[in-house]
Order: sequence, then structure tokens, then C-alpha cells
Amino acid sequence: MKVFLLTHGMPLWFLILSLFLPRLCMAIAFVQHSLPHHIPTAVGAFQILAWLLVPRLLILFWIYQDQGVGLWFVVHALGLLFAWGGGGGSVVRRRRIEVDG
Repeated sequence: MKVFLLTHGMPLWFLILSLFLPRLCMAIAFVQHSLPHHIPTAVGAFQILAWLLVPRLLILFWIYQDQGVGLWFVVHALGLLFAWGGGGGSVVRRRRIEVDG
């Protein structure tokens, strides 16, 4: 049984690196023109705002437009849930200890 990682129009380096450094990855991809440019211009203002505030959500949007719901979409959705759900918990606990202690 062979497993294929379909990337369609998105480069593989973008799909992997954006899991760890989403803003930096999007900036590099923008400079290299390596992302698909079939996104409507009416969504342009949303993309700039999303790049600043919620880059992982924007990456999910791009992956969905390029591939639909597939393996990469699920992996990035899990990364989003981990980053928003439990990834920052230790920072909050550390700040509470510093303030209280």
C-alpha cells in the first residue's frame, strides 16, 4: 500500500513549514510567488487582516481552496486546535506564578 501526499498547487515546503512558522512561511511564499493566485480580490482585505491576526486560519482557507478537505487540511486543523487550545497554557500559568509569587 502506497501513501501519496498530494500537494496540488501548493508547494510541499509551504505545507510543512506553515505548521510551525505560519507568518514567516506566508511572507516567504508571497515573495516567491509560490502560492496559487486564484483567490478572489474581494477577499484581499480579509487576507491581510487574517495574516496579522489569525494566520493559521488563513492557511486553512488556502488549503481548502486548493485541495478541499484532505490530509493536509486535517493536519493543519489539528495544528490550529493545538495552538489555540493548549499550546499557550504554560505561558498563562507562568505569568500567574510571576504575578502571584
